[in-house]
Order: sequence, then C-alpha cells, then structure tokens
Amino acid sequence: MVVIILEKVPPGLRGELTRWMLEPRTGVFVGRVSAMVREKLWEFICQHSAGGGCMMVHSTNNEQGFAMRLFGPTRRIIEDFDGLTLIRIPEYQEE
Repeated sequence: MVVIILEKVPPGLRGELTRWMLEPRTGVFVGRVSAMVREKLWEFICQHSAGGGCMMVHSTNNEQGFAMRLFGPTRRIIEDFDGLTLIRIPEYQEE
C-alpha cells in the first residue's frame, strides 16, 4: 500500500498521479503499486513538485510496517527515535 500527500503542487502533477492511484481527497493519493513503479512515481513527483511539499508513506518489512519520505517544504518533520519513525510538527514562529 502506498499513500502520497501533496501540498501546493501544480494540478498537472495531481492529474498524472490519478493514472496510477485513487485521489479520495484533494492531494491525497492511495494505491497499490510495485516497488519499481513507486520509486519511479516518487522521482517524477520530486522533479515536478514546483516548490510544493510531498510526503510518501509505503508499507515495508520493518517493525512499524511502513516507511515515510518527505520532499520540499512540508509542515511535518520525520524523526527517527530509537528505530521508530515519528512525525514532529514544529512550533509556529512568527518572523
């Protein structure tokens, strides 16, 4: 299973992903693709995000049963805590 979440990306990128996955909510894609297709899609997403943020969560054979990747500016930060992947939401800081 693969879940991809896109923030502030061009509409064409979202349209391209609908060829491979379902979009149950704007910017959220869910599907089951091979590892090779998943990697190619991630490369495509990173190349065409145009400054937007991207997150991918996919199943894998580890303790948690999934792995996560981030690309670009997102509101979340992935942190490793003794082998567990956790999400940290930075505190909002006014400039």
